[in-house]
Amino acid sequence: MNDQPEVLDCRQFQEQLPELIGTGADINLHPHVGSCALCRALLEDLEAIAEAARQLLPVADPPDDLWKQIESAIQSEEGHLD
Repeated sequence: MNDQPEVLDCRQFQEQLPELIGTGADINLHPHVGSCALCRALLEDLEAIAEAARQLLPVADPPDDLWKQIESAIQSEEGHLD
């Protein structure tokens, strides 16, 4: 029985990358990233792109009464359809 994690080649790692990103785990700690300069550079590029995208569209909290406004608009539309 082998307790060592499976060694991934670049193709295998990159195929798993979307799932790894989705977990929210620190991908920089993945063994493949530590041993592969190509995939480490790819990950750095992806992180730079993600950061640039976050700066393009800053996140703003919606107003507290947003759902009330939506509900009111729906009810108003339903009244016009009768």
